[in-house]
Formats: sequence, C-alpha cells, structure tokens
Amino acid sequence: MDHILSILIFFPLLAGILGFVVDKGSAKAYGISVATVEFLLAMWLWMSFDNANAGMQFTEFAPIISQFGISYNLGVDGISLFIVIMATLITLLGIILLDESKIANMKNMIVSLLFLEMTMVGVFLSLDAIIFYMFWELSLVPMLYLIGAWGGPTRVYAAIKFFLYTFAGSLVMLVGLLAMAYLYHLEAGVWTFNLLDWYQLDLSTDLQFWLFLSLFAGFAIKVPMFPFHTWLPHAHGQAPTIGSVILAAVLLKMGTYGFVRFSLPLFPDASVSMIPFIMTLSLIMVVYTAMVAFAQKDMKQVIAYSSVSHMGVIMLGVFAMNAEGLGGSIFLMLSHGIVSGALFMLVGVIYERTGTKMMSEFGGLAQVMPIYATVFGVMLMASVGLPLTIGFVGEFLVLLGFYQVSPIGTIIAGLTIIIGAVYMLTLFKRTFFGPITNEKNRNLKDLDRRELTALLPLVAIVIWLGIYPKPVLGPIDNSVQKLLVEMEYKARTQEAKDMIISMKPEKEESDKEAK
Repeated sequence: MDHILSILIFFPLLAGILGFVVDKGSAKAYGISVATVEFLLAMWLWMSFDNANAGMQFTEFAPIISQFGISYNLGVDGISLFIVIMATLITLLGIILLDESKIANMKNMIVSLLFLEMTMVGVFLSLDAIIFYMFWELSLVPMLYLIGAWGGPTRVYAAIKFFLYTFAGSLVMLVGLLAMAYLYHLEAGVWTFNLLDWYQLDLSTDLQFWLFLSLFAGFAIKVPMFPFHTWLPHAHGQAPTIGSVILAAVLLKMGTYGFVRFSLPLFPDASVSMIPFIMTLSLIMVVYTAMVAFAQKDMKQVIAYSSVSHMGVIMLGVFAMNAEGLGGSIFLMLSHGIVSGALFMLVGVIYERTGTKMMSEFGGLAQVMPIYATVFGVMLMASVGLPLTIGFVGEFLVLLGFYQVSPIGTIIAGLTIIIGAVYMLTLFKRTFFGPITNEKNRNLKDLDRRELTALLPLVAIVIWLGIYPKPVLGPIDNSVQKLLVEMEYKARTQEAKDMIISMKPEKEESDKEAK
C-alpha cells in the first residue's frame, strides 16, 4: 500500500460521491461501513509507522503545476499521525451515534460528513502549502452545511458567522503563503510551495515577523484565540450534535496544528519574539472563558466555553518552545478531541430525550440514568485533568514545559484549571445529584446499545492513555525533538537559540548519567 495516504484522503470523497445513489434507508449503515474502513486504514498506518523515525514517512510526490512549484506532496510524522487517527475515530463514532428517527435527510448528512472527513485528513497530511490551503478552505463547506441545514433556530446566522470569520482569516493566511513562495523564488531561483523546502529558507527577522502575523490570522481564528473566539460558542450552540463533536474534536486542532507545522519551524525568531503576546492572549483565553463557562446555564455552552479555555492551554504548550510543552500540547490536542467530543455526544444524548440543555431542567439524573451518569463522570474527570485519565497527561506536560518560560503564567493557568474543575463539578452536581426536580425525567431511558457503542470506546481510550500514554508520546516526542533541532539551526538571533534549546543541556546531562 504505497499510496496509503492518498487512499486515506480520497476514499471518503469517492464514498461520499457514491453515497448519492445509496438508498435513504441504508444511508447510516453505508456511512458506518465507510468510516470503519477509513479508521482501519488509519490504524494500519499506525501499525506500519516506524516509531524511531522522526521524519516524514509514507511520502508521496507528484508535480501538478511544475512552473510554479505546486505539487501533490503528502507525508506523515509523529505530530500528525495521531490527529489523523483521532479524526477518523471521531467521525466513525459520531455517525454511529446518529439517530435516524430524529434526523431528516440522513443521506445528505452522511455525504456531508464523508466530504468533511476527506478535508480534515487532507489538512493533516499535506506538505504542499497550496494543497494544504485547498483542504483547509474546503473544510468550511460541509461544516457550513451541517450547521445551516441541521442546526438550531438561529442556525443560518451561526453558519454565516462561522464562515465569515474563518474565511477572512484564511485570505490573510493565503497572502503569507504566496509571499513565502515568492521569497523562496528570489533566493533559490525556482518556485515551490513544498513546506520542507521552505524550512531551508533563511529569512530576516523583520520578514519573519510580518509573515508570522499573516499566518497567525488564519490559525488564531481557527483555534479560536481571544478575541476571535466569539464565533465558536454560537456555532456550538446551533450546530447539531455531530457538528459540535467534529468541530471541537478535530476542526479546532487545525489551528494549533498550523502553528506547529508552519509558524514555529518557518519563523523561529518571530515565534520567540511573539511569546509574550501569545502568552497574554492564551492566558486571557484560559481565564476569561473559564469564568464565562461558570456563568452559563446551558450545558452545551458550558462545554463550548470550556473547550476554548482548554485550547488556550494548548497554545501555551505550543509556544513553550521546549520538548515538554510542545509534546504535551500535541498530546493535549488528542485528549481534548476525545474528551470534548464525548461530552458533546453526551449532551446530545440528553437533548434528544428531553429537548432541552438547560441545567435547571435536570436534577437527580443519576437515579434514572446511572450508566449515563457514570460515563459523563469519567469524561468530566478527564476534562478537569484527574490523574490516570488522558486529560492529566497533556495538561501536566504543558504546564511543566511552560513553567520554564513563565512561572507566574503557569501559576495563573494552573489556578484557572482549578476554576474549570469547579464549574464542571457544579454542572455535574446540578444535573445528576439531589432530588429529581422535573417529573418528566423520571421515565428517561438510560444509554442504549447504539449510544454505548459510540461512547464506550472513548471511555476506554481516556483510561488507557491516562495510565499508559507511552505508545502515543513516543512518536510525538521524536518528531518534536526533530522540530526543535530544526528551529535551533534556523534561528538567527542568539535569544531565539537560547530559548529553543533551553532544556537541551540538562537533557544531555541526564542522558549521560543514564548511560
């Protein structure tokens, strides 16, 4: 399977096109079958992945427009491997969770989800900037349709706001990508959009700064960073459950992935100089959205604002510029995707039964839905970073890495995580404990087989990677170390070199002692 990456990208596209001729009654079964094959292909990729190789693997290259250096260029490393696996898993479980009796035009939804899966996988596997940008922009279309066609009462407004915010940022990002190709042409005499070639480009600190800002516009809105975050809670509030699941679990990670894959290695000096600015915005994200989440009365809005707060923690890890912080942030991308996706699924489950997401309408649910309460409790504990859950590993590494940059900032972020525990536990208390305040809830059914099939794998992953994260952290760490070495080599200023290699002497000393 020499073209496994191409198969991973275009199999959902081909299946989505064929899905138009599938019978309406078989649409969900067809979607599950396609998503299962896609997930198994991603798992095969992991099984065939060389964990000791920190570089790009399974690479594919074919020229498209040679005179401008545009090529079909794919590759995967430890940074992108597990995000691809997560994207295929979340898509599969999200389709399994769909209730055919409550969704109109199921076939159209399945086709939209398969197209969306194609774009997501394409973003994380592309090594050509134009191909990356095409998948990045194409991902807006199926998500726009999911929100606009199956969302809440103000779904059109939410869909348009989501599209305008992200599309505007993407246009500014495109200017930066075109400028990078032009600068490479000035230096090397040839055009190329190959990201690996761009890594070799030596840019002045001034150019790095302006190019960093151009890409920052696209990535920051997608994360979304403060103050560009206002589109996300409304999009979550109006999106159908499957839309919120994929939006929180995968689409937001495109922004943080873009910083890791593009901004850090291309502009190391600018990245280091922007640390105070990024740190300030990220801490505002963590603190402000945590406080807003605490004030919410809608369960889905609590999780939506909590999601923004956790993305702020990921950004702190990305710009820690050391192996602990950067590796922890990538692992936290995975854990946040798993946990936030599961929490949005769980809110969708109760919404399907009651038609409301307001905490005031519940109380005592643990008495009538004990399995549901247990699964919700596990995911909630992972969200607040309880040790031996997947959420603890990433948050601990991020805070450990960021402490080397700013002890005070780390303390602020750590205290805000405690605030996060307060509002999530408050949600759990109001919803599941105490007397049953609404008589209509006495006859609610607990999780059925379909819902358990979608949720139990996520519970298993939360516990497994919380106890033994090495199978995932190992490949991530290898690629992160390679990235930091490339950044150190490329950095022009001594300040940037010192920041990027701040942990290297200690690591070498510990390695000598270990030997």
